[in-house]
Amino acid sequence: MSKLMQIKDLVQNLVDKGATTVEEIHKAVADMPFDALKKIDPGADAAESARQFHHQTVGGVYNLIRKINQEVGAFAEEILDGVDQTRDDSENY
Repeated sequence: MSKLMQIKDLVQNLVDKGATTVEEIHKAVADMPFDALKKIDPGADAAESARQFHHQTVGGVYNLIRKINQEVGAFAEEILDGVDQTRDDSENY
């Protein structure tokens, strides 16, 4: 594996893990007002429904970020494979 491919894999992995970490923090922060609303007895069901809706929406956004990261990684891999092939071809002359 070329050095460029290793760097690409590292960056892609960092973006993926970063998105997951930010998602977890985002949900934890959002849980605070939902937990407060849940303590108000008449609002408990509504608060839980709102929390679930929020977390599904947030999860979808971060899943999309991870999917885009995978697509960018695949695109970068194609480019880097071409760079490696060009290097190999030029070394044979």
